[in-house]
Amino acid sequence: MKEGKNKSKSLNGSFVTGAIALVFLIIGYQTAVFIHKAASLRIAANRDRPDTVYVYVPTAKGDSLFGAAADVAPSSVVRRNAPHSKAAAAVRESTRRVESFRFNPNTVSVEDLCRLGFSPKQAQAIDHYRQKGGKFRRKEDFSKSFVVADSVYARLEPYIHIPRLDLNRADSTALLDLPGIGPYFAGKIVAYRERLGGYSRPEQLLEIYRFDKEKYEGLMDLVYCSEAKPFALWTLPEADLARHPHISRAEAHSIVLYREHQPREAWTLEELKKAGVLSEEHADRLSLCRLD
Repeated sequence: MKEGKNKSKSLNGSFVTGAIALVFLIIGYQTAVFIHKAASLRIAANRDRPDTVYVYVPTAKGDSLFGAAADVAPSSVVRRNAPHSKAAAAVRESTRRVESFRFNPNTVSVEDLCRLGFSPKQAQAIDHYRQKGGKFRRKEDFSKSFVVADSVYARLEPYIHIPRLDLNRADSTALLDLPGIGPYFAGKIVAYRERLGGYSRPEQLLEIYRFDKEKYEGLMDLVYCSEAKPFALWTLPEADLARHPHISRAEAHSIVLYREHQPREAWTLEELKKAGVLSEEHADRLSLCRLD
């Protein structure tokens, strides 16, 4: 009888020990799962705080009309991510989620294309197109890519941002990206900008010889004009006035005489036209310029 009781106590003790061990095993497993999940979430969260470097384009020198940086594109910000281990990359891929954020399809990184919902293969295809010289000039150009499904474009369309080209800062190389603009017209646009002292409105491109309305309508939504330096019509000497493309030598002389003999309140383009100082064509074209 006593031997049976001892055996029962031994069994009870083994059961309790086993139960305790099982509890610790379960707790340990759950702790490991929790730590793994937390670590995975941490790695995934790091992707929302990428490293960013600032790339500054060297400025041009000697431009007295627009300042040092007039003939170069504005400084740009390039997003670059730090390299990750295979394990971290695997976690990032397994926890990858579709996001929507503002992006330029011409410069967005392959990793960010994946964040936008593209597969790595699709993202590489877009990047390959860009490396071959392909450009997305308008939002709808991005939708024409064979890897961009209609449903994906519909979701991303509000977030696509393709900066317009500044006619007062773009160099001839940047102008070549515009539809219908080859080396000839790129050079003409820059040369005419220098003669004008800066574009005040994109419509002034139509004043360039052989730059027709069809060519202008093909790019009018892709360009804009930053603030140009005003042309000092009412203070410049005769020789400087005559350098403007819309003022002849005779008109420059007449403007100086007009300023000397007319009150300040009469110094307007309309009055110059009425007085026969400026031709109607030149007065109309000067009205598109910023005057001082």
